[in-house]
Amino acid sequence: MILSIASGKGGTGKTTVAVNMALSLKDVQLLDCDVEEPNVHLLLPHETNEEKPVYVSTPQVNEELCDHCGKCSEFCEFNALFVTPEKVLFFPELCHSCGGCLLVCPKNAITEKNVQIGVVKKGAAEGMELVYGELNVGEPMSIPVIREVKKQIRSNKTVIIDSPPGASCPVIESVHGSDYCLLVSEPTPFGLHDLRIMVKILEALGIPFGVVINRAGIGDRKIYDFCEEKGVPILFEIPFQREIAELYSRGIPFVVDMPEWKRTFQLLMDDIKGCMES
Repeated sequence: MILSIASGKGGTGKTTVAVNMALSLKDVQLLDCDVEEPNVHLLLPHETNEEKPVYVSTPQVNEELCDHCGKCSEFCEFNALFVTPEKVLFFPELCHSCGGCLLVCPKNAITEKNVQIGVVKKGAAEGMELVYGELNVGEPMSIPVIREVKKQIRSNKTVIIDSPPGASCPVIESVHGSDYCLLVSEPTPFGLHDLRIMVKILEALGIPFGVVINRAGIGDRKIYDFCEEKGVPILFEIPFQREIAELYSRGIPFVVDMPEWKRTFQLLMDDIKGCMES
């Protein structure tokens, strides 16, 4: 199955849940789709055995062939091309690499050029396969790198996807196609606010989901009331505990020093399968 971990809000503990769950299960493939700031590999001693560059296609305009008719800029929904009577201006940060401008150009004045925007890395860590992407600094489009990370999914394994924070296109691309999504939240006003948004997104996508409460014991009970009202299952809680925080600050997944938690994550997976069957 494919299990994605999301939250909406950053810093709620998505990576904590993803890594500790992966270490508690067998035959796992762990994907880090937070390609702007991947950190799963920082918590897992690993060896990188493969790197694959990620390219996107961008238009190149031959001004000698171009008659500045403006059809390319009219077609582009993202305003990546602006045509003046003397010159065509291209804004690469707005381009979505759809290739439509090539198709509509009546003079065949546009060709494509591949530009590297990031890299996908594969390795082995603690008996599992680890895949993560890195978006080049300054690049605005993370989705092509996320797609390349997800192309590495192996259907014969339990796949755990660590999604980026927020509730925009990169998150939707990361969770799309998942069999189940775990929403990691915290009992604070900010945690509840972003959980509400992610619940709406997953309902629209038709992906079944449940909630994990991290740092349980702080804040208030409003997030519990919301889940009860919406009928969203709270599958388990991670307490606000100093030992867990200290281990994370040293880059150590807490199931390594607290192995009794492995059984908790195994039971969590059983609960997820039960939710999917019901």
